Amino acid sequence: MNDDDWILPPSKSIDSANRPPPEPEPIGPPSFARAPPPKRPKRDWMELFRGDRQAWIWGSLAAFAAVVIIGGAIFGIVSVSRFFGSIPPIPDKAALTVVNQAPGMTFEDKDGRVLATRGPKHGYAISLAELPTYVPQAFLAAEDRRFYHHGPVDLRGMARAAWVNWRAHHTVQGGSTLTQQLAKTLFLTPDQTLKRKLQEAVIAERLEQEMSKDEVLELYLNRIFFGDNAYGIDAASQTYFGKPARQLTLPEAALLAALPKAPTRLALTNDMDSALARSHLVLHNMRTEGWITADQEQAALDAPPKLAAEAPGEGDFGYVIDMASAEAVKIAGGQAPDLVVRLSIDPALQAQAQSIVRQTIAAEGQGAHVKQAALVLLAPDGAVRALVGGVDHHLSAFNRATQAQRQPGSSFKPFVYAAALEAGVKPTDIRTDKPVRFGLWAPTNYEPGFRGPVTVATALALSINTIAAQLANEVGGPKIGEIAHRFGFKSIPDDPNLSVALGTYEVNLLELAGAYQVFQQGGQRTEPYLIDQIATTRGDVLYSHVASAGAPVYDVAHAGDMVRMMEGVIGHGTATRAAFGRPAAGKTGTTQNWRDAWFMGFTPDWLCGVWIGNDDNTPMNKITGGAIPAEIWRRMMMLAHQNLPVRDFPWLQPEAPVEEAASDAPPSAEPAAAAAAAPDSRAGFYSGLGSDFANAQHSAPPAEPPPRAHDDADDNDDQDEPPARPGPTPPSPQP
Repeated sequence: MNDDDWILPPSKSIDSANRPPPEPEPIGPPSFARAPPPKRPKRDWMELFRGDRQAWIWGSLAAFAAVVIIGGAIFGIVSVSRFFGSIPPIPDKAALTVVNQAPGMTFEDKDGRVLATRGPKHGYAISLAELPTYVPQAFLAAEDRRFYHHGPVDLRGMARAAWVNWRAHHTVQGGSTLTQQLAKTLFLTPDQTLKRKLQEAVIAERLEQEMSKDEVLELYLNRIFFGDNAYGIDAASQTYFGKPARQLTLPEAALLAALPKAPTRLALTNDMDSALARSHLVLHNMRTEGWITADQEQAALDAPPKLAAEAPGEGDFGYVIDMASAEAVKIAGGQAPDLVVRLSIDPALQAQAQSIVRQTIAAEGQGAHVKQAALVLLAPDGAVRALVGGVDHHLSAFNRATQAQRQPGSSFKPFVYAAALEAGVKPTDIRTDKPVRFGLWAPTNYEPGFRGPVTVATALALSINTIAAQLANEVGGPKIGEIAHRFGFKSIPDDPNLSVALGTYEVNLLELAGAYQVFQQGGQRTEPYLIDQIATTRGDVLYSHVASAGAPVYDVAHAGDMVRMMEGVIGHGTATRAAFGRPAAGKTGTTQNWRDAWFMGFTPDWLCGVWIGNDDNTPMNKITGGAIPAEIWRRMMMLAHQNLPVRDFPWLQPEAPVEEAASDAPPSAEPAAAAAAAPDSRAGFYSGLGSDFANAQHSAPPAEPPPRAHDDADDNDDQDEPPARPGPTPPSPQP
């Protein structure tokens, strides 16, 4: 910058003498004056501002539009992604028959006859070729007459339905195709939303890409809901008409085709009249399409279908079905939602067993102070042919044959004797019935007094507690625990205390019956089983019980000795009321204060176990295993043995039962032997019952064995019954 460019401001000449003192200059930058620039033309600043503003506005709008477009694109991508991402994948055609299908089970008896169903009823998968032609045509007439002439979505049908509904001011027609209905059934909820309708269309498109029209129709018929818990046409046909779908008549097919529109409301068990009226419309549409003639339509109108009698429910099979359901889920759970479970149950024997239990408790229960009973009947291979878990499943579903853990009392003694035989004891060996004490435990007998020297066989037949305790002490707890495990007990510890000889460790009835079967089968153990086969409704077998000869767990000679000794229990011991004219062996059991009473017994053909008692563990009225349980056992076995020849155990060496020889019988045992041999003139089981227990009424309660410090075994002592007098000769089985 040059000095010539700057000029000083004009000043006025002042005399220096008269000049006022100079004012202090303000602190700050020096003040300089600049020559004014050359004049320029005036500028319209508002015009400039208006131009910049427009540019700014347009720029802002462009930026905003870009943000909206990009944001919308992102939102659209995310929305579409979420929409299609929420559409479930379509599995292969085989999996579509069961995809998202609620689990259901059909239970059959040993011969393949249906006993009951649990959960949704699915029936068998049916192909179009198996059905009469008018069956699929009826469904097309009801739901989608143009099914074979349009794609997955019928735009023409949607437009027609919208027009009809608009004119009616409410929904009259639906625009969904049959494929869309199938898509909703398989994968979607019934929500009436735009999203669900769009998803329905997408899934329908994918289904028809994977399947032919015939395959779609077939799948529709096998998966659609018909009300009354029936899914698929075969289940509906069985539920409403008691026949398979392949046997449907024309009016029955039209009636079933009327249901999918509103299956719950129109269910034939709910509103038969409305469903029948809609079936007439189905028949009309079939005639209009030329699928049936006018004569066929009129014949169908003149013969309305009749519903099959309502199934009686599970009835006597309630406890069995409960048990089978739980086992089937364990065996085949997750492999298929629809299962056909074939059981080992004989329906006739099951009904008879339940009836015997119910009738006996009804007749004897009040006086005996007993409210419940359970029964198990096993075939020689371990098949459960009958199982009763209580008096009435409807009143109490608790299964006392499998879920109740109870003390077995003297019915456990055979396993102590079995251990003793393995240790070298013989049935003819002598043991003395006398006061005994093992530490703090002093077991006593049911009757007062002691018999003195008796054979081991007699001690078992008469259920002498002191001798059972002596044998347990001789053998030792570990040996008893080991043999109990071999026989199938899971609740007996490895080293039980001596009170195990009197059955103080809890077991359940089925477990005890399975252990007794080792004796019946000559030392071979077979696991009791209820389920014979599990398959899908298409017939694919998922599980099948494999028959076997059993695992050898006990010496056959010792098993023979045990059978002969237990024959003495029925022949002249505590269970003479169980005799019914055939070779049979068994053992009674009664726990302290008469809380439980058992009888376990078998023949070469059947094994049956019976328990009675009260759920609240209250005492019965001095009922022993040789009384009501033996009666129930005898009645059941007589029915089970009808038309079977009388025979002995085929594996048993033919010899006389092991009994106490006359020369071995001490004087103290002679009265009991004489009583067993004396004829009885009583006409029934219970006349004169009071005299059988006269001695028991004056005896003190048996001592309680102290439990070991290291276990929680119940300290109740066994309280078994005296030898019962022989009952009347039972009638022979019917030929």
